Amino acid sequence: MSTQSGQELRTLRGSGWALWILLAVVWFATMPWRPLLDPDEGRYAEIPREMLASGDWITPRLDGLKYFEKPPLQYWATAATYSVFGLSEWTARLWTVGLGFLCLPMVLAFASRLRGRAAGLCALTALAVSPYFEIVGHLNLLDAGFTFWLTATAFAFVLAQCEPPRSAAQRRWMLLAWGAAALAVLTKGIVVGVLTGASLALYSLVERDYRPWRRLHLVRGGALFLLIALPWFIAVSVRNPSFLKFFFVHEHIARFLTTVHQRVEPWWYFAVLLLIGTLPWLTRLPGSVAAGWRESDQNDRFKPLKFLLIFCVVTLLFFSASGSKLAPYILPIMPPLAVIAAAGLPNPASFIRRTALFTGVLLLLIAVGLVIYSLRRNGYFPHEALPWLLAGSAAALCSVLIQWFPRTAATMTLALATAGLAVLGCQCLLGAYTQVPPQRSAYRLARAVRPLIHRQTELYSLGQYRETLSPYLQRTLQLVQFQGELAFGLSEEPAKDLTGDAFLTHWNQATDAIAFLDPSMLSWWRQHGLKGRVIAGDQDTVAVSRL
Repeated sequence: MSTQSGQELRTLRGSGWALWILLAVVWFATMPWRPLLDPDEGRYAEIPREMLASGDWITPRLDGLKYFEKPPLQYWATAATYSVFGLSEWTARLWTVGLGFLCLPMVLAFASRLRGRAAGLCALTALAVSPYFEIVGHLNLLDAGFTFWLTATAFAFVLAQCEPPRSAAQRRWMLLAWGAAALAVLTKGIVVGVLTGASLALYSLVERDYRPWRRLHLVRGGALFLLIALPWFIAVSVRNPSFLKFFFVHEHIARFLTTVHQRVEPWWYFAVLLLIGTLPWLTRLPGSVAAGWRESDQNDRFKPLKFLLIFCVVTLLFFSASGSKLAPYILPIMPPLAVIAAAGLPNPASFIRRTALFTGVLLLLIAVGLVIYSLRRNGYFPHEALPWLLAGSAAALCSVLIQWFPRTAATMTLALATAGLAVLGCQCLLGAYTQVPPQRSAYRLARAVRPLIHRQTELYSLGQYRETLSPYLQRTLQLVQFQGELAFGLSEEPAKDLTGDAFLTHWNQATDAIAFLDPSMLSWWRQHGLKGRVIAGDQDTVAVSRL
């Protein structure tokens, strides 16, 4: 290699690192400025806070009550973050948003290994511009972390199957897959085994190829899996005999087979979300899916794209058949689908430019839709949301202008610029959405009430549990005539289930107490003897002080 060409390569690599750093900065940019949203962001901020405050890292609690709906990996990570940096919006989100970001380089590396660097950059672009992946990946939910570990499991398994049989590389990749699967279990439960196991079984039937089963390194891998995943399940079961029945029967079997969780949606619900998630590159998808299904018909080697396609189909069908449906459930489809969409592109730079154009137009349409929504619902557009809206619209316009980048621009520059603008645009529009009434967070209510709360102040929540109140107040609330998703915890500690009469008796004897309740119920409680003055409120909750 000549001195000049070597210098050009170093310059390209240097600019690539700079763009990656810029993308990372953009990815995390709005994390501290958006309020925690009800209910999920409040819940997953509060459980680690209580874990850290109590010192009990085995039994998760929400509002002081046992909460066994999900395993503790994200709680542990967030509690550890709190212990170093304190509780805030960015520390509550750091683990999940960070793992969401790591999906981008993981997709780039995996697709590059399979189909070359250009395919990797296209896969990165496809994932980064997905509005579905962007929004879910920037919220404090379990799904971005689960997606990272489940995707790592699938990708490591694929790479293991592509290595020579009984080689050291194959063993390393399979052990990595087992380890990632264990961390996926500790994030969201045993569904990882259902999705990966069903995908492998279906692939074997379709291809009539059962060799992958002999390459699982079941003894070593299984031992590693159990070493990582099993200790917490044993420890929490020893401390809480009711855990196993609730976690495995109620949270897995009943969630799938029944509507007990009251999250009922039509069977086509996730198909629509998938279309939205792939909208910037939807026209590319049918051809990519067909090519992935026909992959390598001329040989009998393992077919990675076909396996990933089957994995996506299994995941979509599994959650579509479930009796409980929530929008983030199919997020694990997005990284492998981005790889499938990017494989075999004849002109990667053209794909990226076209995707940038579609993404910019889509973001502008979302911005206009947000303004129309606020004007029709509220009669105005809040000034707090305007900077967010303008920043998101500017990012969208810049994405459109990528069409006029020089034709000599490096594919990496095009890909990371498109990804960065999509990330910034989606985040800013999400920030605008959080400022458009109705309020979706109790942070303003908590800010108004907090100066009036002392160490001895008793806090009650009547007929509701506003989940962002506890992390913002950094206090648990005594529940009155409410169970909701805390029904199991209240059944375990029935003394904490306060009736209305018992509350009123105690309230009217108290000298320093605050109650939170639905505004529509205030007159009812007044008629039944609730004394005190309203000190703050929003459309969902008012705060009444006994002072």
